[in-house]
Amino acid sequence: MLLRRKFFTFISLFGIAFTLMVLLVVVAMFDYTVGAHYPESRLDRMVFANFLHVKFKDGGNMNTPLSYHLLDKYVRTLRTPEKVAIASNFHATPSYVGNRKLDLDLRYTDATFWQVLDFNFREGKAFQEADVKAAAHVAVINRTTARQYFGTETGVVGRTIVVNQTNYRVQGVVDDVPAMRFCSYADVWVPITTSPDDLQHVQLNGDYLAIILAKSSGDVPAVQAEFERAMKRVPLPDPKGMDYLDLHADRLMASFSRQLMSPLTEYKSDGLELLYPILAGLALLFMLLPALNLININVSRIMERSSEIGVRKAFGATGGKLVSQFLVENIFLTLIGGILGLSLAYVALQLISGSDLLAYARFELNWQIFAWALLVTVFFGVLSGVYPAFKMSRLQPVQALKGSGK
Repeated sequence: MLLRRKFFTFISLFGIAFTLMVLLVVVAMFDYTVGAHYPESRLDRMVFANFLHVKFKDGGNMNTPLSYHLLDKYVRTLRTPEKVAIASNFHATPSYVGNRKLDLDLRYTDATFWQVLDFNFREGKAFQEADVKAAAHVAVINRTTARQYFGTETGVVGRTIVVNQTNYRVQGVVDDVPAMRFCSYADVWVPITTSPDDLQHVQLNGDYLAIILAKSSGDVPAVQAEFERAMKRVPLPDPKGMDYLDLHADRLMASFSRQLMSPLTEYKSDGLELLYPILAGLALLFMLLPALNLININVSRIMERSSEIGVRKAFGATGGKLVSQFLVENIFLTLIGGILGLSLAYVALQLISGSDLLAYARFELNWQIFAWALLVTVFFGVLSGVYPAFKMSRLQPVQALKGSGK
């Protein structure tokens, strides 16, 4: 069956394998961005406040990160959460090792940041509340920065690293954080009080975000409800020009969705009720197109085998046996394509991980998604063989031997 029409076999296997490969790669990247992974392993208990939307009376809109003052006064004081961490966004900052320039991503954090997130310390420890209050020039760096700056990943605690023309004493070394973890990623973390920003300046917009840890996953709605009440107390700096402000504590996926879907929802919701159907529809469409191609190829395959069917029927083969034969062939072909797709996806993910296209990303296969994708592919493979096989199995032997497959 595989060698009868080699070109059709190639098209079928390529369509199945390429579809599964792309689907697995996309899902792996998606899961790596919004799934519970290092150092955000307690994602079921976390909500994030990272963007403020201001609506102006003249119809204008402003989306901006938050000021430290806003988070410190209205979010850190929430009573329902277990902990509230405040950190800046990361920014590329120059550093020099001899004549070699390193662009290190620097993030300012408070001490609670290290309690909310689960960092793996290879050496040393995180800076403490006393370090933050004293604006101590101490730093936590990742393993890659230690290797690039000092030439080793061990024995660097207590040594000095110069970032943005400022000396910091290394206090800890942690595993690399993937760049896709936008709220926790950095190369170097330093106390928030060493930031050049005026942290006490009263304003809404700034360069900061909050990571809020609930006491349990069941407490997340209560945390969000208290957060909403607190935001209603935030005064508008310009009541004459500003209409209202929106700031929400969202789960990680919802925080992305709110920004992505805001043109459609007008900031009235997190947009997940639109985003999930869109993603599901795109995935279904992506699977459906090669499935239709597979159906057409299988119809052609089966119709041109009418003489074979006629011979088998003349020797007593029943319709059920013929149908089962074609179904087994289609499932066999689909499984081969699935194995090829899995292999291609593994190779593609390894290439992406090794390319440093996304800093520190190490993608892995999602076996649950692979199982579902393969199940859908087998379903379409069975579907593509049932109808033409059933039609051909009902032909009279004389008609089939004459090649009448219509």
